[in-house]
Amino acid sequence: MFEKMRLKMEKFINLFIFLLAIISMPSLSFAQSLSGGLSSLGGLMPLILIFIFFYLFLLRPQQKKAKKHRDLLNSLKKDDRIITGGGLYATVSSVKGNIIEARISDGVHVQIVKQLISAIITKEDEEAAKIPEVVKK
Repeated sequence: MFEKMRLKMEKFINLFIFLLAIISMPSLSFAQSLSGGLSSLGGLMPLILIFIFFYLFLLRPQQKKAKKHRDLLNSLKKDDRIITGGGLYATVSSVKGNIIEARISDGVHVQIVKQLISAIITKEDEEAAKIPEVVKK
C-alpha cells in the first residue's frame, strides 16, 4: 500500500515539475514582448494555473474522501461489523452520538469514538478475506 502511495506521489511530483516548466517558459517571453496590462496578467497566469492544478489534484479528492468517511460514520447502525483505526475487528452494539459501543469478543464490550472507525465490513469483504470468527455473529 505504501509502495503504491509512493509511486503515485512520484508521478504527481514529476507532473508538477513538468507543468511548472511548461507554464513558466512561455510566460517569460510573453511578458517581455508585451507592455502594459497584459504583461502583468501573463505573470499571474502560472500562479493561477498552479492553484487550479492543486485544487483539482489535491484538495478536491481529499474533500471527497472526507465526505465519504463522514457518510460512512453516519450510516453506522447496530450489528454492523467494523474495523477501527487500530485494526480491531468489532460488532456495533449501540450508537450514542459520537460514541459507539462495540463487542470485540463474547462478553467484551468497548466504547469507541466514532472518528476512529476506518471501515464497515460488508458481505463481499467477508467473502474476500478471512474475518476472525469472534467478530461474526
